[in-house]
Amino acid sequence: MGLVYLGVGSNIGDRLKNIKTASLNLSAYAELKTCSSVWETSPWGFTSQPYFLNCVLLFETALAPIELLKKVSQVELKLGRRRTQRIGPRIIDIDILFYNACIINISRLVIPHPRVHERRFVLLPLAEIAPDFVHPVLKKEVKELLEELNSKEKCKVFMSKDKFVALFNHEFTRTRIR
Repeated sequence: MGLVYLGVGSNIGDRLKNIKTASLNLSAYAELKTCSSVWETSPWGFTSQPYFLNCVLLFETALAPIELLKKVSQVELKLGRRRTQRIGPRIIDIDILFYNACIINISRLVIPHPRVHERRFVLLPLAEIAPDFVHPVLKKEVKELLEELNSKEKCKVFMSKDKFVALFNHEFTRTRIR
């Protein structure tokens, strides 16, 4: 079994619904163990776009990393993700941040995510749920990476972890009963 940290973000449409729907879809392939708060963050890279909502989810899965990537891509497509601009607006974006302490570098998949340590919108929610997790390449804890980050990204809590978990659990139960 693998413990996988996924970064999930959206800045088009009903951002919170997009994240919630992605989380529910992913739960068909893995068991949600915990999640961060949902953060509203300024765009990174291409800044002329709407603010994002971002969170980090911790799943346990029996899928191998490349199979997980296929499922993540399917969820993105199902929700309407179109890859038209590299760091532009998106309905949903799901990144595999870490898979256990694996280091993978193949043409379609790089784990740990190569820019995790450069992004406040990833490190803040990740530090909420895994501050002591050690980046397997950089050999630093998430909380250290966050402390060292020099970033101008604006980030604030949009929805607390407890509220998001309650919302997820309500939707998860409602969709499983039907």
